[in-house]
Order: sequence, then structure tokens, then C-alpha cells
Amino acid sequence: MTDAEKIYDFCDEMWERQIIPQLTEYIKIPAKSPAFDVEWEHHGYMKAAMDLIETWVRDQPVAGMKVERIQLPGRTPLLFIEIPGKGDDVVLMYGHMDKQPEMVGWNVDLGAWKPLRAGDKLYGRGGADDGYATFASLTAVMALKERGIDHSRVVIVIEGCEESGSYDLPFYINHLADRIGKPSLVVCLDSGAGNYDQLWLTTSLRGLAGGTLNVRVLEEGVHSGDASGIVPSSFRILRNLLDRIEDSKTGRITADVLNVDIPGDRIAAAKEAAGVLGTQVYDKFPWPQGVMPMNSDLAELVLNRTWRPTLSVTGVEGLPKLEDAGNVLRPYTAVKLSVRIPPTLDPVVASNKLKEILEKDPPYGAKVEFDIEKSSQGWAAPSLVPWLADTVDTASKTWFGTKSAQMGEGGTIPFMGMLQDRFPEAQFVVTGLLGPKSNAHGPNEFLHIPTGKKLTAAMSKVIADHYVNRGSPTVA
Repeated sequence: MTDAEKIYDFCDEMWERQIIPQLTEYIKIPAKSPAFDVEWEHHGYMKAAMDLIETWVRDQPVAGMKVERIQLPGRTPLLFIEIPGKGDDVVLMYGHMDKQPEMVGWNVDLGAWKPLRAGDKLYGRGGADDGYATFASLTAVMALKERGIDHSRVVIVIEGCEESGSYDLPFYINHLADRIGKPSLVVCLDSGAGNYDQLWLTTSLRGLAGGTLNVRVLEEGVHSGDASGIVPSSFRILRNLLDRIEDSKTGRITADVLNVDIPGDRIAAAKEAAGVLGTQVYDKFPWPQGVMPMNSDLAELVLNRTWRPTLSVTGVEGLPKLEDAGNVLRPYTAVKLSVRIPPTLDPVVASNKLKEILEKDPPYGAKVEFDIEKSSQGWAAPSLVPWLADTVDTASKTWFGTKSAQMGEGGTIPFMGMLQDRFPEAQFVVTGLLGPKSNAHGPNEFLHIPTGKKLTAAMSKVIADHYVNRGSPTVA
């Protein structure tokens, strides 16, 4: 039996015997991120989730491993794991343990905090996003130790507020800077996969500019028969304001400041990813019959999702439920806006420009306010050095059966941009389990178990080859 086969067998056994049972218990804990549970510390769910993870880590037989749980005053907890290795180099591995809220629409036999294994899938909130990261990261290192394969020192950081924008993480990274050192490789297991057939690397992440847009025309609601035609509709004014930034016919963001020139290599990569995925680019979504995507060109859809800005209205206030809606001209309409911005665009600039565009010269003198709530930096990965590109391809062929693929992701991981600024010479392997229909943040979220096992084995090879090519004292 080869080392590759033995590494996979080790990972497979760990997933079946330990990781899946641990994740099953983890899913039960409603450890919502602070943005969704302002009393998170009082409720104690974050503590319970971290207790579970920390206990498992400390129980693993890893010689010389140091485990510390850190919680600076007023901040979410962080788990800091150090695993000794050879040489002076370091690999930094990252994940998080906070979760998105429940969301509605779960199937009758499923629920956010109700774990269920059904075949290859483990359903429930937070398993794939990103509870598995601690278990997979440590297992990947343990698989090497079990085979006597050398690796550099490994530092694993598991944070507690990624879903809230990782606002605590910079303080912890500064606090731990000397202990972390200067990693030449960063591995992040908090991203997506285009399919479950190969290893996917994330090459970019969009940023985020968001907030609440409020349009008020009255101090209180009045009879629509009396006021309509005299008092302008707050909803119509809202539509007018959104037309300033978005073409409602196409979804294209028309505000020039929110667009960037897409690099040529990313356009080429989008075309290649579209060729690999085919209609999976859009088939993964739960479409009602007859609904179509925004473009028939698959590469354009990939670029829309990864490099172009888009607007989503994610919440609304001021509208009564349908059964409560009388003939009243409402005093105001407020919407939550989520604007995904290109990876290289400054989110502060984007947010401030949004505010300026939306508030300027309001129709009819309406009271218009845009309160900026989120400004998250995107990220564009440096190109892979040859040895790492070869390693990723080999790992994919070895355990998935076909070569690796690369694609940007439409979501945001604020930590990545911060790390690249801090470690500009580091290589980045950003990957994850969130493939078709896994539906992170939504109903029926699941983790694809076979991909978890293969991904863990693949990260073992990445860590081992890093030592050979970067960490070994014999490497110039």
C-alpha cells in the first residue's frame, strides 16, 4: 500500500470514527455569530462550541502540540494551536466556528440545529461552513506524523466572528504575531468548490459594501385614498434611488466607481472553469421551473459571480405582512442592501460612494439615509509558484481522480486580504467543501462527506510538499 493510500485510509477512519460524530454534536449548538446574536456571550453557545472543539483537539495524541484558548476582553474566543515541525518555516491554517442564523425553508426532516446524516451528506448549519476546518486541519497533519513524513511548524487559528466580518481577528493576529512568525504558506478551509469531482482552489473573493437605505415621506401612515397622488410613495422613491446604481433590466451595476478592469488571466480562468463545469455553473441553484440565469454565456456568469459588482436586497422594513396590509400609504420603506464588489476595490471607498449617490438630491425632498454597516475587503490570490501548482494538481489526481481547477468565489472572507497584507510573500491555498447545492447560510445546508475526506488527504500533501520545497533547511 502506498503512502497516498495509507494517508487516505487514515483520513477516512478519522472522519468516520471522530470527525463526523464531533460535527454532529457541533451542529446542535446554535453558536450564531455576534452580528446575529448580540447576547452571544450571555447565551453561552459560542463557549459551548469552542469547548467541544478544544476538548477534541487536546485529546489528540500529537507530540509537542500546544493548545491555547484566547479571549481578549470584549472579544470572541480564538483557538490557537501550535504543532512543532522541522526547519524554521511555518504553515498557517485557518478556520472559524461561528455560524449564520437559522434561515427559513428547511425540509421537514431537517433543521439548522438538527444534524442528520443522509448518505454522503451531513445536514445542519455550520458543518461545512466552517466547523470541519479544525478537525480536518489537525487530521491532515496527524496523517503525516502517522507515516513519519516531515513537515514545517504548523499553526492553526480558529476564530469566532468570521460571519460578522472577522472584526476581532486583526487584534488577535497582532497579539500573536511573534508566536505565529512569518508563514510562507497559508491554508484556508473556508471556501467553495465548483463540483465534488476535483480539488478546487479559490483565486479571488469579492468584497462587500452594505447598509440600510431608509426613505421616509411621512411621520405616520395615512389613508391611501386621501394621500395617493399627493404624497409620493416611499417605495417608488426607493426604486428611483436604486436605479442610480443598478440597471434593473440587466442587473448591471452602472456606478463606474464600483467596477474595475478584470485582469486578463482571471478572464481566461473563468472561461476554463466554465468549460469544466458546464451548466453546473447555474444548475446548482434551486430554480423554479422556467426561471433562467442572467446570461446564456457561462463564462460571463462566472465573471458576474466573481469579479463584477452586484446588488442584493436582503431585508426590508416598513411593509406589513400581506394579511395585515390595509389601504394605507406607508410613511417609510427601508431595505438592507448587500453590494458585492470586485476583489481589488477598496470597500471604504465603495461604501462612501454608495452613500453619496443614494443620498444626493432626494426626489421630492424625501428624507433619505443610507447607514453604512459593512465594508469588507475582497482578495485576489497571488499566482501559484510552480511546485505548489504541481502539488495541487497531483493531490487532485491522486484522491479525486482528475486535475485541479481554479475559480474565484462570490463571497467574502475578510481574513484573507488582511493576511496577504501582513504576509505578502506567502502562497495561499484557499479551498473548501461548499459545492453544488450545499447552500451555506441558507436552508438545507450540508457537508459532502467524501469531499471532506479527500480534501483532508490533499492538504496533507500540500503541507508535506511545502516542507520539501520551502521549509527544508536544504532548500536554498
